[in-house]
Amino acid sequence: MTAKNAQKSSPRPARAPQTRQAITLELVAQLVPSAVQAEKISSTFALDPVDFDGVREGTEEHIGTMAKLLEPAVNETAMRIHLQRVVGALVSSAHGAATFYSAKITVARELTTKLANEDRDEDRDGVLGFDTKAARAREFAAGAGLAAFALYAAATGAVHAYAEITGEEWKPYVAPIDQPRSVSRQAAAAELDALG
Repeated sequence: MTAKNAQKSSPRPARAPQTRQAITLELVAQLVPSAVQAEKISSTFALDPVDFDGVREGTEEHIGTMAKLLEPAVNETAMRIHLQRVVGALVSSAHGAATFYSAKITVARELTTKLANEDRDEDRDGVLGFDTKAARAREFAAGAGLAAFALYAAATGAVHAYAEITGEEWKPYVAPIDQPRSVSRQAAAAELDALG
């Protein structure tokens, strides 16, 4: 019984506050291929080009249409909150695709660089008529790059639509960080714990 009470009354270490990086459209823009790069990827790998402006304008139009349909039933504050979530989801999706693209570039480079290969299989040509593992990795990274660029276009359109509808610039929602308990709250918790 004494051991139990001793364990109960031991103070709990305070958690260090966590900082989260906000996912912004600017952050996504740093990770995705540029328009010139996307065009180069498309022509080099014989992939369909991304209609950046078409995707951006289409997304902006669809969000505007959705807002008009919701307008009679949703007040201004609720609309802002809803659009905040919709735009945040599109920007987060583009960010996820952009980080995936970055990871696939790394894999493709490692497989292509002969000295980075552990098994050195890429030093030799693949089976006749089949791509090598490095070639497949480069092709996969190219597809991932164009996907990230297209999702960035959609996120850009969503951010523009938010500004058009609300009259405010979109900013990512950042959840409040748990604040460490004050000394008086910690003392009160310790006293209540002592009481059983």
